[in-house]
Amino acid sequence: METNRTLGRSGIEVSPLGFGCWAIGGEWSDLGGQPLGWGKVDDDESVRAIHRALDLGVTFFDTADVYGTGHSERILGRALGKRRADVVVATKWGNLFDEETRTLNGEDTSSDHAREALTASLTRLGTDYVDLYQLHLSDAHPDQGARLRDLCEEFVREGLIRAYAWSTDDPARAAVFAEGPHCAAVQHALNVMQDAPEMLALCEKSGLTSINRSPLAMGLLAGKRQGPQDAGDIRSKPPTWLPGFSDSSGTDPAWLARIDAVNEILTSNGRTLAQGALAWIWARSPRTVPIPGFRSVAQAEQNAGAMEKGPLTADQLTEINRILER
Repeated sequence: METNRTLGRSGIEVSPLGFGCWAIGGEWSDLGGQPLGWGKVDDDESVRAIHRALDLGVTFFDTADVYGTGHSERILGRALGKRRADVVVATKWGNLFDEETRTLNGEDTSSDHAREALTASLTRLGTDYVDLYQLHLSDAHPDQGARLRDLCEEFVREGLIRAYAWSTDDPARAAVFAEGPHCAAVQHALNVMQDAPEMLALCEKSGLTSINRSPLAMGLLAGKRQGPQDAGDIRSKPPTWLPGFSDSSGTDPAWLARIDAVNEILTSNGRTLAQGALAWIWARSPRTVPIPGFRSVAQAEQNAGAMEKGPLTADQLTEINRILER
């Protein structure tokens, strides 16, 4: 059984598994028509899935203002309702979007926008505070990061947020935020196919929690073999930053071969492939909190079920590294 975590230096306790709310935002795109969501979604099923997750002990939910251009936050707020105080809510800011046309249309690193975005997120979430507020612009300049880190300290003093983080894959940028007293985490990509040793080392050194997006490699580590049929799914027209997928075949054969090579270890002890992928992350570092996405009660149950099985063993971790030659 995997035990609860404390979110960095904040004293905020979370379940060892969080739920990522990108997919439940539904369809949205950039101005050029590139899909940025995961296809169509059933809002009532999303709410049922969140309720099921709560029943199974999940207490951490990660969203962003831009997911579904506000829709994900609204659905999460609706689902939590009176149980808001029982959970830890993380959201993000930095992107500009149009809710009417469901399009992403820019970025804004200004202090004024950060305050406006936080106010709007609080309204959509139906709450008066955010537990973890995250800068969503992974490659913003470090000087901008330092200024926004100091602004987040103001938000903490005002009681609008409890802690903050940067969503970035760059350890140097994450280290800028880590200098702030109420920085609690960094959100970054981590899965069996994409290790992040430098970021995990930073989290250890700075006392931060490692919040892991893409823990199931956008579905590939959940056994998804075919490219999505839904034109509104980002994986149907994968951008350059999305590994494991290709326009022609839907999935990258080289990635699938690597996943197949470690499948037996990941599915040990009665785990599903997805549960094994989450177990690898927990074995990788006790500071990790993976946040797999979900769109159904069945996915919520499978992901939450990983907590009962706990992490892989150190020997299994070593064997996976040997097989993947790293």
